Amino acid sequence: MENQDLFKQCYNVIEKDIKPFINADGGHIELQDVDDAGVVYVTLGGACAGCMGAAYTLKGGVERILKEQIPSITEVRLAM
Repeated sequence: MENQDLFKQCYNVIEKDIKPFINADGGHIELQDVDDAGVVYVTLGGACAGCMGAAYTLKGGVERILKEQIPSITEVRLAM
């Protein structure tokens, strides 16, 4: 699968299945990149920035959903 196709798939899942829930809690998420190893890089903002639960949201929520819907995803990390 091409990286551009993988990026589009991740973008669609984040926009449709993840972003509404994060926005509802006052947070914000943006997809930044997807590398060839299936690592997804996102930024978290709004209420998520500095939130104690942001790491859980990232791994327990965002990563879990992306891996379920796109099997080639290996990990989700915060973009630097």
